[in-house]
Amino acid sequence: VAYKGYFLDGSVFDENPKGYTTSLNRVISGWTEGIQLFKEGGEGILIIPSNLGYGNRSSCQIPGGAVLVFDIKLLSVN
Repeated sequence: VAYKGYFLDGSVFDENPKGYTTSLNRVISGWTEGIQLFKEGGEGILIIPSNLGYGNRSSCQIPGGAVLVFDIKLLSVN
């Protein structure tokens, strides 16, 4: 998955334009649910409410209660 993660105000907190490989059980719930809606090569935006992200706890640069937005491109499925 190539992605850019940002807040509703547009400030970017993470991105990986070349691609990131992971298992769906090792990411936030919003990704687990949302990525399954993409076909290989598909692109789109995931808007993830805090309860499907990090909830009320802070994590690195992400404050508790934050809504997360991800531009997603599903490069391949294994």
